[in-house]
Amino acid sequence: MAKHSRSVDLSDSFEKIPVKIFPSLKEGSHYVARMISDLIREKQKKKQACVLGLATGSTPKTLYAELVRMHKEERLSFRNVITFNLDEYYPIEKKALQSYYRFMHTHLFDHIDIRPENIHIPDGEVEKEKIKEYCRAYEQKIKDAGGIDLQILGIGHNGHIGFNEPGSGIYSKTRLVTLDNSTRLANAYEFANISRVPRLAITMGISTILQSRKIILMAWGSHKASIIQKAVEGDDTEHVPASLLQAHDDVTFVIDEQAASELTRIKSPWLTGDCEWTPKMIKKAVVNMALKLKKPVLSLTNSDYNEFGLGDLLVEKGDAYEINLQVYYMLRDSITGWPGGKPNAVIPKHPERSEPYPKRVIIFSPHPDDDIISMGGTFQRLHDQGHDVHVAYQTSGNIAVSDEFVTRFLDFAVGFEEIAGIDTEKSGKILDDARKFLANKKSNQVDTPIIRSIKGLIRRCEAKATCRYVGIKDENVHFLNLPFYETGTIEKKPMSEKDIKITMDLLNQVKPHQVYCAGDFADPHGTHIVCFNIVLQSLLRFKEQGADWIKDCWLWLYKGAWEEWNIEDIEMAIPMSPDQVMKKRYGIFIHQSQKDLVPFQGSDTREFRQRAGERNANTARLYADLGLTHYAAMEAFFEMALLRISTDNFC
Repeated sequence: MAKHSRSVDLSDSFEKIPVKIFPSLKEGSHYVARMISDLIREKQKKKQACVLGLATGSTPKTLYAELVRMHKEERLSFRNVITFNLDEYYPIEKKALQSYYRFMHTHLFDHIDIRPENIHIPDGEVEKEKIKEYCRAYEQKIKDAGGIDLQILGIGHNGHIGFNEPGSGIYSKTRLVTLDNSTRLANAYEFANISRVPRLAITMGISTILQSRKIILMAWGSHKASIIQKAVEGDDTEHVPASLLQAHDDVTFVIDEQAASELTRIKSPWLTGDCEWTPKMIKKAVVNMALKLKKPVLSLTNSDYNEFGLGDLLVEKGDAYEINLQVYYMLRDSITGWPGGKPNAVIPKHPERSEPYPKRVIIFSPHPDDDIISMGGTFQRLHDQGHDVHVAYQTSGNIAVSDEFVTRFLDFAVGFEEIAGIDTEKSGKILDDARKFLANKKSNQVDTPIIRSIKGLIRRCEAKATCRYVGIKDENVHFLNLPFYETGTIEKKPMSEKDIKITMDLLNQVKPHQVYCAGDFADPHGTHIVCFNIVLQSLLRFKEQGADWIKDCWLWLYKGAWEEWNIEDIEMAIPMSPDQVMKKRYGIFIHQSQKDLVPFQGSDTREFRQRAGERNANTARLYADLGLTHYAAMEAFFEMALLRISTDNFC
């Protein structure tokens, strides 16, 4: 009797840890929240305690927000829950803005009915000579509670879990550790500068984590993609602590599509089984092969395809030469010097429409310098080619101005008033109060509204000067000052209806044909993703309302400040000459408050002009390596087709 063949899904065959991939962090976080709530309720039915191991940082924020919602709206009780946090900086006061004690209470504990005595967070204030005894006692408390039922983890750029840095042994327990410099740099965005980041921390050990009955590791964003791939597909090694989770019987990685981008099933799906050879997939496969083999696209051979695992593509599409031409033309057609479309020209494969001309354009800039940093060359091209260009600065950017820079401007203001003979009675008091505050400001103290206003004014003046440098009319420069940003700390509020209304009012006023928006979500402060979601939600609402202008509106996403598009994803590349590169650099120089080391700039210590310049030059170099013309630099864009998006998949 013949056996029926059955297809086997081999897409995850390279993965040594089960991975669940979700379209966005919101959906992934809600999935984990539902697992936690189900476990809590199951334990409640059995009249048992539910012991949770919890993590901190940006990764679990949405998870905790969803658990709070469940408590308030679905009557999820935490009365039977006992928690143990992974780690804490050392030394640090509980009330410090950056302490994990404060983080957990702010984001979770203060909003649920958990018993205070059931909360356990490593103590950053314990005396150093008592640390070893304290850590042993922490381990004992976990054992006395019956062990951890479910441990939630994040992952560091270097693969650390908790604060178990590379080199941490699989048998390590709760202890005091020295933080790796890369970890301190990655966490510097929470502090005024790198020198303020503690050098030590208390952390659960890897052995402690592995004793948990179930483990879920969460990761969001493309900046986590590389380390996720190493942890999941690489060998288990102490050099990548998260890879040691391969030894656990019940561990799952819950990640979004961006964090999954380096997994073989996403990056090279043709290696894991059947593959649908769409034009986009063909471009991705051939471009990656050409770059790996260091060959121009048109020089690739049938042997290259077979050795690179693309034999199936040859079978389906024919000779390598024809495939090479198809990919070469896609790359060539993405390059244009006319970001708004070339008027009075019929170019079928051009990234943008020729008509209408001129176009009404809005460039949304999350901070007051993202426009010139990420798309300064394109910014100037759009204006020079006659389009009606508006710039919308979404936030004040005030937390990224150092106190020393404010002092410089206070000195200028006082000197100006003296020279001009202005009555300084009222303004003098404001300036004097500002001086006194800065002189006595504590490291964990939030700026006063006046100081924040001064810092915001500094950035507003720089942004205006940049627009005038480009040639933008003053009435086309819009400062939205979105409310979600105005907390005075690195911690921002969620997107609100006020943010959306402000944005919709501007969109309805301009009725743009083109919208440029930051798609650079590696921003460690989280501002870019919130700003993007506000713009996207606003546009989708106009779409639902049937606004006439939305049918002719194209949404282009730029990167550059924190990362760049992969070359296979670029749909419009704007080349720049050496002179245009210099003009862009001068535009960035106008933002003097952002030069050198600024507060909360993340792990990349280069100035933004250096970051953008090197990324733009690298994009141009990649095009040249693939056999295209070698320009001095290129700015890259990805088009998000609004007519194909609905609020159902809004992230």
